[in-house]
Amino acid sequence: MDPILTITSVEQDKKKKQRYHLFVNDGRDPFTSVHEDLLIKFRLFKGREIDADELKQILNEDSEHRAYVLALAYLGARQRTEKEIVRYLAKKELEEGAVRKAIERLKREGLVNDSVYAELYAAQRMRSQSKGRRLLQQELLQRGIKRDTAKEAASKLNEESETEVAVNAAIKKWPHLKGEERERKHKLAAFLLRRGFPSAAVREAVKTAAQSELEDEDGHMLDN
Repeated sequence: MDPILTITSVEQDKKKKQRYHLFVNDGRDPFTSVHEDLLIKFRLFKGREIDADELKQILNEDSEHRAYVLALAYLGARQRTEKEIVRYLAKKELEEGAVRKAIERLKREGLVNDSVYAELYAAQRMRSQSKGRRLLQQELLQRGIKRDTAKEAASKLNEESETEVAVNAAIKKWPHLKGEERERKHKLAAFLLRRGFPSAAVREAVKTAAQSELEDEDGHMLDN
């Protein structure tokens, strides 16, 4: 029969104020530590007796709570993917079960949603970094987004907006390219393809960029 543990002292952690050390059976060293929420929930005060089964439940819940709190802090900086959070918590040497429970809770609370993350990421990066849907889909995969989710997010990007972004990127890049016009067009097309833009958008962007330079030259001649 497993021995009954009696809490003989409870002390607040000096560095982590929300955690408390439990001393049992007059031991000099802490037997374990728990978050204050669990201290209250399980009434872990001096004189309280705990058996092995209840102790296991308390420690499991404490591990789950710690995983959840750490994930919340990690989410505080910016939105994260499910896989990013799992990787982060794994570095904290938390049990796999506790990590899984924390992720499930974050999903229920709407704090982790890979579909929403993927759509927002793709739309923002297309505009702010002039990237096409193919490159954005690859980046989402690298961030741990499932292939179907990444593909769906990329497919929801507006084709006209994507072409507009490609055109703007081409016009900006064109003056910095050296060589004859044909060589410059080839370099620009290669640049845009590397940025993940589809062939149709690349053709339109290259054509517009080259034409814009001619229009600028004609305007300059008229001014003179």
